[in-house]
Amino acid sequence: MRSTPDRIRQAVSFEIIGILIVTPLFAWVFDHPMGDMGVLVVLGATAATAWNYLFNLAFDHILLWRRGDVRKTIPLRIVHAVLFEATLLALLLPIFAWWLETSLLTILMMEASFAGFYLGYAFVFTWGYDTIFPPQGRERIA
Repeated sequence: MRSTPDRIRQAVSFEIIGILIVTPLFAWVFDHPMGDMGVLVVLGATAATAWNYLFNLAFDHILLWRRGDVRKTIPLRIVHAVLFEATLLALLLPIFAWWLETSLLTILMMEASFAGFYLGYAFVFTWGYDTIFPPQGRERIA
């Protein structure tokens, strides 16, 4: 299992890199001022950081309980990324709707775009993180 400092490093680095990529990209795509989109992205990233820590901790505990280690196959990485994004989408939808004062359908489409981006990003990031900072002991990624 990963240590608490390692989990914090993982969650914070995930969000910082994501903010730097997604803020200008989505301000341009959705034609909102960079400041408005930046506030929304930082609010979302703050919630996502906390959720990232809790979700990954629970996911690893379930893997350890069910399989005896936390190694993730490619199909398991896909399940991990999809579950993380789906639960985060449900948590953030009301915040996005409130902040941009727009319809839930519009926000749902925007959230789906964010989720699509972060789905791929989460898959690539966690794989890279596991490669650069492999878990120690019997959980070590081969």
